[in-house]
Amino acid sequence: MKNFFDSRIVSIGHAFRGWHYVIRTQKNAWIHSAIATAVFILGLWLRLPARDWAVIILTTAVVFAAEFMNTAIETVVDLASPDHHPLAKVGKDVGAAAVLVAALAAILIGLLILGPPLWNKLLLLFTFYS
Repeated sequence: MKNFFDSRIVSIGHAFRGWHYVIRTQKNAWIHSAIATAVFILGLWLRLPARDWAVIILTTAVVFAAEFMNTAIETVVDLASPDHHPLAKVGKDVGAAAVLVAALAAILIGLLILGPPLWNKLLLLFTFYS
């Protein structure tokens, strides 16, 4: 049983090294991080209900998972095909498309969840100061 837990701890360490690699090397991961931070701060300010938080957390996780998988695909393709190859390009392009789909879906979900309460709060602020 001890070996089972020890190997889980080692696996978690590998996962955190992978996370660190993506954050350290991928500019888009920084963009995702900045936007996710802004969304979380905005969600706190708007006092979103738990169900909205669940959707935002899941959406954020999907975007990061897509970015991590894309980085893994790009790295493995570069290892397997250091020379330019049309299929290597397809693999990289499809991985990037997965991130794009996740990011566009996140934008729409963010607008649906954050838009109405943000609009109401801004209306209250502007009518208060008018």
